[in-house]
Amino acid sequence: MTDRDTSTDKKISAAWLTSPAVQKLVHVLHTEDRAQVRFVGGCVRNAVLKEPVADVDLATPLQPDIVAKRLEEAGIRVIPTGIEHGTVTALVDGETFEITTLRSDVSTDGRRATVAFTQDWAEDAQRRDFTMNAMYADPDGALFDPVGGYADALARRLRFIGDPVQRIQEDYLRILRFFRFYATYSEGEPDADGLAACASEVSGLRQLSGERVQGELLKLLATDRAVPTLRYMAAAGVLAEVLPEAREFDLLAKLIELESTQLFTSDDVLRLCALLGPDTDVIKEVAGRLRLSNAVKERMLRIGADKSKIACYLSMREVRRLLYRLGKDLFKDRVMLEWSSDSKASNGVQWRALLAMADTWEKPRFPLTGEQVKAAGVPEGPEIGRVMAEVEEWWIDSDFIEDEFSIIERLKAIVQATVL
Repeated sequence: MTDRDTSTDKKISAAWLTSPAVQKLVHVLHTEDRAQVRFVGGCVRNAVLKEPVADVDLATPLQPDIVAKRLEEAGIRVIPTGIEHGTVTALVDGETFEITTLRSDVSTDGRRATVAFTQDWAEDAQRRDFTMNAMYADPDGALFDPVGGYADALARRLRFIGDPVQRIQEDYLRILRFFRFYATYSEGEPDADGLAACASEVSGLRQLSGERVQGELLKLLATDRAVPTLRYMAAAGVLAEVLPEAREFDLLAKLIELESTQLFTSDDVLRLCALLGPDTDVIKEVAGRLRLSNAVKERMLRIGADKSKIACYLSMREVRRLLYRLGKDLFKDRVMLEWSSDSKASNGVQWRALLAMADTWEKPRFPLTGEQVKAAGVPEGPEIGRVMAEVEEWWIDSDFIEDEFSIIERLKAIVQATVL
């Protein structure tokens, strides 16, 4: 086992390094010498950048069956998520950790690789995608940097490891990852060699499943720099391959600005809606190709199909009526998109007030029952539903009047005029 002189005098510090779950894994796996397990990938990169860490991944020269055996002997649940490729998942105190044996690629086909296990940390680094993702840290936080990722990370510079074309041909998803990581971590213009390689290998994207493309696109859309990144993708011919329907860049830019400056949560699905526009045929096409979930597809279609007039100057009565008809979620989606279309910045206070009204609104219960309609002389069958719907329409127009006498009088008038 060798590091090929990749150790540095740099150290990372992060709360996750000393968490009980991480310490338990280290105690189990880091037993024979000081090179049995290291942290790798996003957790190390983000520790260097002082950014939040979502997942902690580990690498080890130990064979996956030995890793699994040690974990199980320590009472840690093991999930063999990708054991043929050297990865096992450990469940510790409710947290999951991926532990991967050091690997080198034997062959690749643009989607998956045949791997061989190795004892060489530098060889493992060479098969990874970007320099900033190929830093390792030991349990004490000491940094190992086989490919110069530390300097690139600090400079917010995204570079492929070695030859960009070769890295992409190993896995064409790396084209989309290049743009997603650029939007998330980089500053300045994209690396010229990386961008040129993405453009030259763009046809390889056709090998990817809709689910893999979807995952990268939605993560990219969730970033604050999505729009300039999408423009680079368009210039490189990448967007035409994966999302040719993208058209509303200015609307998306305004939505992102609102979410950022008004401290709203980033909403990748709403951002996709903004980018595509309201054409339901387009939404259906994209949803099918990207294998979006039924829930996401339905949400997008409802947004695209709804033609209700949403304006910042709506009265409280109009807002209540829309909330009742659309529901809180669709109403808020429509408000955000209409606000993004409003060029008058001073209207922001009114738009925000509409959202606040939606958050505090409680849907009133329609007080009329089928038994009351039958008692008014309406026979069993579909006529009951029709009469109830007509009374409900009047009730909504009356701003959800609570006077039971007035509701019954309206019911009698409708029955007398249309049924009896």
